Amino acid sequence: MKNWQGKTYWLIGASDGLGAALAHKLNRAGAEVIVSARSEDKLAALVDDLPGKARYQTVDVSDNDSVKQAAAAVGPVDGVVFLAGVYWPFGAKEWNADQANAMADINFTGLMRVMGQVVPDMVKRDHGHIVITSSLTGFRGLPGSIGYTASKAGTMSLAESMYADLRKTGVQVQVINPGFIKTQLTEKNDFTMPFIMEPEEAAQAVIEHMSTDKFKKSFPFAFSLVFRLSQFLPDWLYYRIFS
Repeated sequence: MKNWQGKTYWLIGASDGLGAALAHKLNRAGAEVIVSARSEDKLAALVDDLPGKARYQTVDVSDNDSVKQAAAAVGPVDGVVFLAGVYWPFGAKEWNADQANAMADINFTGLMRVMGQVVPDMVKRDHGHIVITSSLTGFRGLPGSIGYTASKAGTMSLAESMYADLRKTGVQVQVINPGFIKTQLTEKNDFTMPFIMEPEEAAQAVIEHMSTDKFKKSFPFAFSLVFRLSQFLPDWLYYRIFS
């Protein structure tokens, strides 16, 4: 069980939804939180609402200069949680180039940009905690999810590679794979979302995972089994079921 007192965590993509809920939980547990996103107004309101020591730093993870400037302003931290993401639902037959590129650039390449600024310093200090947000959709390709599923598969793969390299150092790497969470992003879906979670419920699952030494957490558990077991299905059966 981790002691959050006196620790500083940088949460990127935390202006609302899961990020804001997690900021509240970490802050109440004793950690100083630095919340980041593009919207300064939302960040300022969140900081005002947080119960403990907190500040904000605007950042656009799709802009390398913005990420560099934000990382320099934030300085060395004990932990970084990457939650930034965008989502539009469409498949290959309705390909929207701008939206697909944005999902790849923010969800995956944005993570790369941030990691490029924080990982070298953590490795140098042999101290740090990195939490990457992927998704249950990242386990295997899904219909109607061209940009999002591919970007989340990339985040999961990056987390796995980082864990392989850093697992015997002082830098802990974790990845979370949530299912549906009630946010502005999932409001775009026009289908029934099984086991959909409130942000506070999902944030509790995340902070419980962050308190452990385990690498990967997929939740909610029952729903996650569908995606994890799908990896072992032959192609002919998988695509028949999931299409």
